[in-house]
Amino acid sequence: MTRGRVAPTRTCVACRTARAKRELVRIVRTPLGRVEPDPTGRLAGRGAYVCTGGTCLMTAIDKGALARALAVAIPTELRAELLARAAPMTTNEEGGERGQE
Repeated sequence: MTRGRVAPTRTCVACRTARAKRELVRIVRTPLGRVEPDPTGRLAGRGAYVCTGGTCLMTAIDKGALARALAVAIPTELRAELLARAAPMTTNEEGGERGQE
């Protein structure tokens, strides 16, 4: 009998939920000290995983969980970029645009 491959799991730094690695976004601190998103999951450096939903990303940034996990302050330009990405995700999670009741 051959078994199928088991997908690796990682834990979101905001909600602490273990999910399949592909369901999370990796943010990495490179050996040169730069902090950047890692869509491939293969960049060298210290990584932290966050759920793809905007709520976890905003929580990780606002409460400092991402900075603690990477052991470095998150640059303001990256913070703005990540929060801009998170805003449309929270709108989609709520089932449409805000203000429609």
